[in-house]
Amino acid sequence: MSIAAVGHHRTTTRMALPPPPSYPPAFGNDQYDNGLRVPGTRDLLARWTEEAAAARASLASRLDIACGSTPSERFDLFEPARTTKPLPVLVFIHGGYWRSLSKSVFSWIAPGYVERGIKVVVVDYALAPAVPMETIVRQNLAALAHVWTHARSLGIARDRIVVSGHSAGGHLTAMMMAARWRQYDPRLPADLLRGGVAISGLYDMEPIRHTPYLNGDLFLTLDRVAPLSPLYMTPATRAPLITAVGGDESDEFKRHDREIGIAWAANLREDVPLPGANHFTACERFATPGERLFDATVELCTG
Repeated sequence: MSIAAVGHHRTTTRMALPPPPSYPPAFGNDQYDNGLRVPGTRDLLARWTEEAAAARASLASRLDIACGSTPSERFDLFEPARTTKPLPVLVFIHGGYWRSLSKSVFSWIAPGYVERGIKVVVVDYALAPAVPMETIVRQNLAALAHVWTHARSLGIARDRIVVSGHSAGGHLTAMMMAARWRQYDPRLPADLLRGGVAISGLYDMEPIRHTPYLNGDLFLTLDRVAPLSPLYMTPATRAPLITAVGGDESDEFKRHDREIGIAWAANLREDVPLPGANHFTACERFATPGERLFDATVELCTG
């Protein structure tokens, strides 16, 4: 299935936005390589993996639920114990620049939300360069469609599905909010999503196309930029969007955050400031009770 159901492209791309930056040779490597920008990344990812395993051991869960036809199309569901009524669900799409990491690194997202009576789904998908970005988008569409279609057996309130994601997952979050669900599957409602939360997202694929550090695996070409760029689209509904970017992140990540807020102003509920946060600690604040980003997400799920 194509991704034609995602987005109505603007007749003028980047409408009402400032001019994009120029793209000299090797543009973006210093702006997008967070492993170099943030010291200790390897240790941080090892800690995340340990915390994720601890979360899976401690929470009530249903793991590796199939939501597509390939082995990579799976998700984990975390839920409050001993619950019988349908509950809101927060669907989380992991980052890794569409080419690394997996759901098993991000189970630590769940505990705070589960304590607030919110179910959490952490989605897996195939990775580039083994598959193109279009396939990754399709797999996430399938995951959300599965959550809605099987809401009763999963104990999920169909009118309380919120999608979220970090970095590349922020891009996929916006792509899901641009999806015309009835075009994807006539059995689905147009307003499948209650809202979205995008942390440190990437919404314009044109600079990514000019970044050798990334495009060596993504193989983006000019004709694929608009169909893969939420910034060039309009949201499918008036569902609210919460955005955030770390105060210590690169100028490019801040530009992506700023420009989606301009382009999707009618949907933007809040752009949560994250002073002192880098690309990785921005995601941690999303999962930390008492942080504004966490509280705003809970309000979106339960309000």
